[in-house]
Order: sequence, then C-alpha cells, then structure tokens
Amino acid sequence: MTMDEITARREQSPPPSPWRSSRFRLFFTARSTSLLADGMLMVSLTTAVLGAGYGAGGVGYALAAWMAPIVLLVLFGGVFADKFTPQVMMVGADVVRMAAMLALAALLVGSEVRLWQVMALLALSGAATAMFQPGLASLVPQVAEDIQRANALLRISEAICTLLGPGLAGLLVAYWDVAGSFVVIAAAYALSALGLAPLRRLGTARDESDDPMWHRLATGWHEFRARSWLWGVIAVWAVYGLFVFGPALPLGAALLTEQHGASGYGWIASADGAGTIVGGLLGMRVRPRRPLVAGACAMFFFTLNPLAPALGWSFTVTALTGVVAGCGFAFWGVMWATSVQSHIPLAVLSRVSAYDVAGSIMVIPVGRALAGPAADAYGADRVLLFSSVMGVVCIGVMLCVPAVRALRRAPKETAEAAVGS
Repeated sequence: MTMDEITARREQSPPPSPWRSSRFRLFFTARSTSLLADGMLMVSLTTAVLGAGYGAGGVGYALAAWMAPIVLLVLFGGVFADKFTPQVMMVGADVVRMAAMLALAALLVGSEVRLWQVMALLALSGAATAMFQPGLASLVPQVAEDIQRANALLRISEAICTLLGPGLAGLLVAYWDVAGSFVVIAAAYALSALGLAPLRRLGTARDESDDPMWHRLATGWHEFRARSWLWGVIAVWAVYGLFVFGPALPLGAALLTEQHGASGYGWIASADGAGTIVGGLLGMRVRPRRPLVAGACAMFFFTLNPLAPALGWSFTVTALTGVVAGCGFAFWGVMWATSVQSHIPLAVLSRVSAYDVAGSIMVIPVGRALAGPAADAYGADRVLLFSSVMGVVCIGVMLCVPAVRALRRAPKETAEAAVGS
C-alpha cells in the first residue's frame, strides 16, 4: 500500500470516540446535570406557584420572568463568552443559578411567599442561563475530535433528561416537599459547575481587544450575516417557531389530553422522547456529505407532530408518529450543531451561536401567546393542521436556499484544528 493510500484511508476513517476524551466526559456530565435541573424546574416552579395561591396566571408570570432575560441578554452572553472564555462564563452562570434555586427553597420554607420574589429569583436564573447558553457551542469542538458524534451524544442526553427531569421533580414534590426539589435542582447546577471548572485549562482563544460592547456585537453580526446558509436557516427557523413550535406544544397537549386522556398524553410524550434518542443514535452513525440537506429532509417528519392531534389519529398511530417526529427533530439538531461548530471560527463561535439561539427562540413565545386566540377563533384542530402545512412549506423553502444545499461536511482537519487550538 502506498503512502498516498494510507493517508487517504486515515482521512476517511472517523475520529476517535468522544468517550476517550476525559474533557468530553467532564463536559457531558456537566451538561447532563444542567439539563436535568432544567427539566425539573418547570414542574417544581408550577407546583410552588400554585401552592402559594397565585394560580395559572402566576405560573405564566413566573415563566415569563425566567424567559425574558434569556431572550434579551443571550447576545451579550455570546460577547462575554468570547471575551472571558466560555468556561468562565458557564461556571459563573451555574453558581448564580445554584444560588437562585437555594434562595427559592429558603423562601418556600418560610410562611409566606410573594410572587414578585419568585419572579425576581427566576429572572436572575434566566439572566445566568443567557450567559451560559452561547458557550456550549464553543466547547464542543474543544472537548471532542468527532464533533458530530459528540453532538449526537449530547442530544441523547437531552432527551433522557427531558424525560427524567419532570418525573424526578414530581417524586420529590410528592414524597418530600417543593422546597426540597429546589435544593436538588441547586445541587445539579453545582455538579455542572464542578464538571466545567477543570475545563478552564483549555487553550481557548480569548478576544483580548478593547473594543466596546456594540463593536463586539457588530463583529458577531458580521460573521453571522456573512454566511447565507446560516442566516437563511435562522430566518426560516423564526417563521417555523412562530407557526409550528409556538402552537404545537400548548394546543397539541390540550387536544391529545382530550383525545387520549392524561396518561395517554404522557405515553405519547414519552414516545416523542424515545424518538429523540433514536435520532441521536442515527446522528452518531450517519454522516451525510450535505448535512443540512439531510437534516432538513428529516425535519419533514416533524410535521406529523401537530398533524396527529389535528386529525384525531388513534393512540397507537399518534405514538408512532411521535417516535418518527422526535427522531427527525433530533437528527436535524445534530446536523445543525455540527455544521455551525465546524464551519465557524472558534474565536467568534460563541457570538455567532448567540445570534443562532436568539433567532431560534425569540418568536416562539409569540406563537404560543397567539395559539390560544387562534384556537378560539378557528378551532385548535385547524390551527394545528395549518401548523403542519407551514412546517412542510418552511422546510421546503430552506431546501431552496442554494447555500444550504451546497454546504458540505467540514473536512476532518477542521475539527482536529479546533481541538488543538
């Protein structure tokens, strides 16, 4: 065998498994505990606010107090992550979130809980999450050579934690108390910080310039808009969030509960989570030459998610569609994250990721807020049917973007260079 043939075979062979890297194992553990805490938070918060007598409206206000800082501050989180390194920002964010959860637990032990106090602590936790989130994309290329497999493993972890988090919170609330559940959430954030702390030794390139904040934001925006495949996908994703993600969860949950009962809806949600795990496993094995095209095609299956309750399909068929929809969504997530992390320079990756996060989530609350009035006016089934159609249209538009179709897998050397930087 010639040297050229040996070199070609090495280039074609996949990078080593992320599990072989102690850095990835630390990052994976930290990310999993953080996701578990996030999954527990909604159940614990809802129970606490309802138990304090503030009703469903109070839950809505509390959730808004948590979500608003994420939307408003995530761009600044990207700037700070590039300036101070993602590790520093993420460890600091976990410490703040841990303190906020412990303060909530202390409030709930007391005799009277004020809604404004809960909202203030959740706003603090949301602001910390905005500082935490952009750095995730920057760390993956530094802790794993095989970026795609690392993203697939993280997607599987996310699915498992999404399934386990609410159940664990429910058990703690039922057999201990709601304050205790917040103590466990705080402990999970503490474990996340402990897992991320050793990664501060990574050779992360810091932005050492003295440029003002607005200039740093502008640099991130320039990098973002310079890639038509990137802003093209986010533009389509914003419309998708408004018309598909926004209505699908509240209206789908209501219709599925009405059609199949609360337990039936729980099993269907679990089927969706199982599909997400399958999609993550596929993301570990399937390496398409055009990842965004393959991921977008998989997202066509997600349109089954709002379609099943809209058409009133049987429990069995709906559960199967949940598996398929979850699989498609997870596979897209792996392809998208891998494309962003392997094509964007590491020095600006956190800022670009912040624009990605902001564009992806900003309109979803609007879609959810409009879902109720739209359902009252036209019927929940018709709104979900429209969502399904819009899902197909949006993915079709995405595939019509030439830059999306043309984007190929980054060469193996790109990932290795990122790890060694």
